[in-house]
Amino acid sequence: MPTLTIDGVEIEVEAGATVLQACEQAGKEVPRFCYHDRLNIAGNCRMCLVEMEKSPKPIASCAMPVGDGMVIHTNTPQVQKAREGVMEFLLINHPLDCPICDQGGECDLQDQAMAYGLDHSRYRENKRAVTDKDLGPLVKTVMTRCIHCTRCIRFATEIAGVEELGALGRGEHMEISNYVEQALSSELSGNIIDLCPVGALTSKPYAFTARSWELNTTETIDTHDAVGSNIRVDARGRTILRVLPRLHEDINEEWISDKARFANDGLRRQRLDRPYVRRDGRLHAASWDEAFSAIAERLKSTDGTRMAAIAGDQACAESMVVLKDLMAALGSPHIDCRQDGAKLDASIRSSYLFNTTISGIEDADACLMIGTNPRWEAALVNARLRKRYLAGGFRVLSVGPQPDLTFPVEVLGAGPDTLSAFGNGTHEAAQVLTNAERPMVIVGQGALAREDGAAVLGAARRIAENSNAVRDDWNGFNVLHTAAARVAGLDLGLVPGEGGRDVAGIIDGAAKGEIDAVFLLGADEIDVAAMGEAFVIYLGHHGDKGAGRADVVLPGAAYVEKNATWVNTEGRVQLGHRAVFPPGDAREDWAIIRALSEVMGCTLPYDDLGSVRRRMAEVAETFNIIDVIQPAPWGQFGSDAAPDAEPFTTPIDDFYMTDAICRSSETMAACSVQILGNGSKATGIHG
Repeated sequence: MPTLTIDGVEIEVEAGATVLQACEQAGKEVPRFCYHDRLNIAGNCRMCLVEMEKSPKPIASCAMPVGDGMVIHTNTPQVQKAREGVMEFLLINHPLDCPICDQGGECDLQDQAMAYGLDHSRYRENKRAVTDKDLGPLVKTVMTRCIHCTRCIRFATEIAGVEELGALGRGEHMEISNYVEQALSSELSGNIIDLCPVGALTSKPYAFTARSWELNTTETIDTHDAVGSNIRVDARGRTILRVLPRLHEDINEEWISDKARFANDGLRRQRLDRPYVRRDGRLHAASWDEAFSAIAERLKSTDGTRMAAIAGDQACAESMVVLKDLMAALGSPHIDCRQDGAKLDASIRSSYLFNTTISGIEDADACLMIGTNPRWEAALVNARLRKRYLAGGFRVLSVGPQPDLTFPVEVLGAGPDTLSAFGNGTHEAAQVLTNAERPMVIVGQGALAREDGAAVLGAARRIAENSNAVRDDWNGFNVLHTAAARVAGLDLGLVPGEGGRDVAGIIDGAAKGEIDAVFLLGADEIDVAAMGEAFVIYLGHHGDKGAGRADVVLPGAAYVEKNATWVNTEGRVQLGHRAVFPPGDAREDWAIIRALSEVMGCTLPYDDLGSVRRRMAEVAETFNIIDVIQPAPWGQFGSDAAPDAEPFTTPIDDFYMTDAICRSSETMAACSVQILGNGSKATGIHG
């Protein structure tokens, strides 16, 4: 390991590190615009100049590898003069937009001009103007502000894997532009807003809405997919204005998907802010007492075995455990959290987890994907797969639909026939996993949410076992979920009890008159029209499909409006925090169910959030440990029967329209139309 001296302090760093990284390790602040830890080095801006003894001029510390015996000075008069000169050049053409720029208060150029720049400029020439570019409905451009750091280009090329941005022209005529005049097609495009050190790239939906110092910040968890991305929610008053990523190296690093970032305007539209009761075929606003009385009156003579409950994809763990206890108190075994009908075994935890973990993808050396398109189902998982591919020595095979991913994929076939050949070793590509040191298998909901899902799950398990992907030091079997609530629901046992019905059975029973009452906990991705004459109680936060079919509507809280627990696809328990209160008369879901239990004569034994969480830990010990993945023991699961020959399909046909919040978002609707070319869609998930 080389040893160098920085400002008189000797420090030892890893070989291959840059001088800038060594300075950071030594606690020295070095300004920069183009350098970013997760992007390749460009050396464009020269703001990171430092003095190195025996060098005739200052060096760009971001591009200079450390050498043994180097002597570096970071704050000499020569360095200060060099930085002042660089800053003076950067500001030659930069417009005086600070009073109207959305980056104001969060701008690296503002901060570094104050800290390292001069109080005057010697240049009086006219400033250059650059035409703004149309990057779609999410990213606003003011390209006259651009300082050519190329962070956006490098992110699009390296991380997102969508090469749609580049530098055109040379010298004074250089411009950052999209090669073709069309919207960015990446699901991660919003991250270039965070990367831009000036106001050239800002949020189009957020434009001219608020200043950073007006906002209250809350750290919570995203629920638009099952990745569990850590996010920061910024609100003013009772309105969510923007969502930004929060660093979590093991999950989302410092990125989030465009759906997590921009769908928040859906929280302000089509909200349920008061109870409703159906009278004479129409829903009428009611008080809580009237709504509860209507439920109690209708169900007082209904046997518990003729009641059922379905938990939706964005339900929190607290609401699900309370719902489970209510159904148990009523004597109903008909409860399910698998809206899509996925044939998952709740009794063996490893059978429904992403056991390799998201960060563990970087240790794998071969991957077989079964019925999944991670680019749409879990954009951050796809980014991690691409990161592993770029590191080299990583082959990706796929059985299912032709995926349009951001890295090469070898498609072996469309359905279970190929899977069977792969499992028994007759397929020529079977040796890829067998010869790999750390192979992994990813099973998507497109393979599990079908009648033969249990057989597909069993086949995937056998492939993992036969390829040595499951052993004491490595578990390469993974289920990739699309629903934020799914793993918590399975952990808490929201599956049919003895003699109970699953989602398909509940809907069929309601249609045939065998189920008299159905409780929907934010369940919108099912065929609610097929429930016949059943009495439907809907608890949710948006006026979506479930609310339209309900006989009684109870207004709940969205994910940013409650303190709640979420479990991501890898089984990591995380706590979300309330950023704003729910609108109108809406309340937290678990509190509504607890109040309803009292009206129905089976009062549940907890009155506060702490009691509910203790109950969760009683049901599943995994809820005792926050933000730590607990390895799940392996077991036998799935069916040994042969799967059908029907090809696998993808569970998502529109990335931007996958839940009630997204379907209420004008921004997501614009993305669906401009980026995917879809018209107005009712749903993005197959029920």
